[in-house]
Amino acid sequence: MSNTKDRTIQISEPVTGKEELDALSVPLETGWLTQGPKVKEFEYEFANKHSTKYAFATTSCTTSLHLALSSIGIRPGDEVIVPAFTWVSTANVVVYCGAKPVFVDVRADTYNIDVEKIKDNISFKTKAIIPVHLFGLCADMDEIKSSLPRNVKVIEDAACAVGASYKSRMSGSLGDFGAFSFHPRKIITTGEGGMLTTNDINLAEKAEILRNHGASISEEKRHLGAKPYLLPDFDVLGYNYRMTDLQGAVGLAQLNKLDNFLTERKKWARWYLDEISDIPWIKLPHFSQEFDHSWQAFVVVINEDNSPLSRNEIMEKLLEAGISTRPGTHAVSNLGYYREKFSTKKSDFPVATMLENCSLALPLHNKMEAEDFEYISKIIHSI
Repeated sequence: MSNTKDRTIQISEPVTGKEELDALSVPLETGWLTQGPKVKEFEYEFANKHSTKYAFATTSCTTSLHLALSSIGIRPGDEVIVPAFTWVSTANVVVYCGAKPVFVDVRADTYNIDVEKIKDNISFKTKAIIPVHLFGLCADMDEIKSSLPRNVKVIEDAACAVGASYKSRMSGSLGDFGAFSFHPRKIITTGEGGMLTTNDINLAEKAEILRNHGASISEEKRHLGAKPYLLPDFDVLGYNYRMTDLQGAVGLAQLNKLDNFLTERKKWARWYLDEISDIPWIKLPHFSQEFDHSWQAFVVVINEDNSPLSRNEIMEKLLEAGISTRPGTHAVSNLGYYREKFSTKKSDFPVATMLENCSLALPLHNKMEAEDFEYISKIIHSI
């Protein structure tokens, strides 16, 4: 076993190589660098992989979520339910629309939204809910839908859930929209980038127009058509949320590796679940076998009532040993902007607050080797 001085294990690392380099040569040689044929191909393959009819590549998961809310017509005065424990973007996009995010606490075992608490937060102003498939585990979508009025739209925040499934149905196909991230900490990456999926043709048509400034015709149709003088009309206020063909080409190469990435992550997640199950002060993630976890991150909870050190002290010890860790994520309801604007209180979201303080993401990515996992286990057991 290597000593700590020559070992550094990152919390996450993207896996790129010759395939991505070769893929980049096509748009560079053709000169089609902005959204074009490679993005279209990436969208087609991604939609096929996630069992959706439509997919729209974007600049990020954040812009995908905003595009979804805009497409369903969220406006000032509306309310959108979001989990209290998630990345800040889930709530930010609601505020972008002038609407109010209504926070709901999460479950301590799955880290996903607590379905039992949704009904108490529904009002006549509720127009949508954004369940988050946190760390790659799908939220309990059937239970969520059964707790909602029929007019409430469901937007999956599947930022972490590329390739995940729920009761044999793919993430991104479970709601009115699904939004994915290709940030380098995700399972596949395009540097920055995102994808919006849907099976609803009417929502798809709205999203496609809004993504491209609100233009009535696409860039491809305009540039490749027989009427070079044709300019689009703009009947709605849209956004420039388009992905480049450089990113689309990389995304295709990454998507071809997804199945192997997932197989390897699931193998080592199972290894973690077995290897550190004997440590009484570590609470492991829990989920039903109906959920096919994609393991974007392996997140545990430190029980500080019986642990030898606090969560933060454990993270420091691991860093000293060359092991990078992070908190799972934050309780958005506790962040300064939301406390000030919406008067949220920590006491209203006890599970999210506990997870913010006690969750711990251990390294899990496709550049790790068996020796890395064994070393992590050895250091944790030494604590």
